[in-house]
Amino acid sequence: MELTVNGSRTYIYTGTHALEPGRTTWLFVHGAGMDHSAWILQSRYFAFHGQNVMAVDLPGHGRSAGEPLGAIEAQADWLAALLDAAGVEQAMVVGHSMGSLAAVDFAARYPDRVQGLALVGTGFPMPVAEPLLEATRANDPRGIGMIMNWGISPQSHLGGNQAPGLWIHGQGVRLLEQAAPGVLFTDMNACNAYEAGVARAGEIACPVHFVIGDRDMMTPPKATAALADAVTAPVSRTVLRGCGHMTPLERPNELLDELVAFGGRVG
Repeated sequence: MELTVNGSRTYIYTGTHALEPGRTTWLFVHGAGMDHSAWILQSRYFAFHGQNVMAVDLPGHGRSAGEPLGAIEAQADWLAALLDAAGVEQAMVVGHSMGSLAAVDFAARYPDRVQGLALVGTGFPMPVAEPLLEATRANDPRGIGMIMNWGISPQSHLGGNQAPGLWIHGQGVRLLEQAAPGVLFTDMNACNAYEAGVARAGEIACPVHFVIGDRDMMTPPKATAALADAVTAPVSRTVLRGCGHMTPLERPNELLDELVAFGGRVG
């Protein structure tokens, strides 16, 4: 599905189903340098089980035109504009990594638009090491190597993809390699520069569910705890043992189970 959002062509994966009025809508927001394909399993499930799906390509990512948005607040505003363009009043919002920060900011500043918030691979602050910033600024492939070396658990480096025949590390590398020059740096810099996470978390009014990898080195559990402790709305959390930061790639089935259960509690 394509829409025009803020004057630019935007691609949304809907699971091959049209958006239907009266159905719950799931809005999936990907992480840095990624696109809608990170959410294929989860988005297809909801689309084929009677719910609306909007797995977005943020501006400048995947099939969406425009320049990547260099601030988390700008991404949150864009999500509001996206829902307006789609004619959707309210959504269940799921964000991973950078997308989780955008989701937090969006839920806090647009409370009437968010029914429930699921945060995956999240934490605050979300600093980016200077060598990684420098590598992505230079479009150096070593930046992608750093992300995948730090981003998945030791177990995932060895294998264990839940889809037979696929390699988690290689899958992540290929996904990040598809980003246009400059996109990964813009995204990483936006995460590094975002300062409002705790304040925004305290303003969230809807239920929030955290999905945490106990081997996450990019947003470690203690960083997730700092964000979760700031939320005054109802909070739940699940820790996935042996999982790193790239939960949608490492544990897609368990993540889907968490979202289905969370949707049942909120709905």
